[in-house]
Amino acid sequence: MTFRKHPARLACWTVLVGVVVALAYASRASGGKPPKDYLYTWSAVANGVIQYSVLLVFLAGIAIGVSTEQLGLRRPRSWGAAVGWSIAVFVSVFIVGTILNPLLHPGREQGLTPAGWDSHRAGEFAANLVVIALVAPVAEELTFRGVGFGLIAPYGRVLAIVAVGVAFGLAHGLVEALPILVFFGIALAWLRNRTQSVFPGMVVHAGWNAIALLSAVHWFHG
Repeated sequence: MTFRKHPARLACWTVLVGVVVALAYASRASGGKPPKDYLYTWSAVANGVIQYSVLLVFLAGIAIGVSTEQLGLRRPRSWGAAVGWSIAVFVSVFIVGTILNPLLHPGREQGLTPAGWDSHRAGEFAANLVVIALVAPVAEELTFRGVGFGLIAPYGRVLAIVAVGVAFGLAHGLVEALPILVFFGIALAWLRNRTQSVFPGMVVHAGWNAIALLSAVHWFHG
């Protein structure tokens, strides 16, 4: 499949991602880590929904006029192959994370893992879980592996895979966790290229976020 070049749209996407990255690092530098009970608050839900809604509004403006095939908004070439490649991506990210987590401590740097389970605020936690494991993966896959990959790919598929992986990592505003996030972003971009679809990446991304959050809370008692 040959993708058309859209230099003006690519420039707008680059600016949008640049703003997201700048805001992420500025917020981390000025505010530090969020409170330990952040995911037990409705404000966290509202902040997440607003953040991703604004991102998608700007993204939609950039994507108008680009074909759905170039954006990856299509079924995978083969569902069977997509499942196999998705499993391979998940396992590879798990292996890399297992090796680097003890060295980089990405969860501690991000500071989103609650200090313990609070059954009295299960509703707030469930709502935040939806944001983290559903809203965030959909918005981020559309941003990076959808629009970003589709606009960069005409200049080279390898360039697109690496570029959106690095941009994805930087957009989280973290330093110690950056290598893991960049690897995750590159792996998802590779999956997008292999399947020609953003949907397998959304599933992998959502599953990873959900498992990471639920497994972290599982070890605490409160």
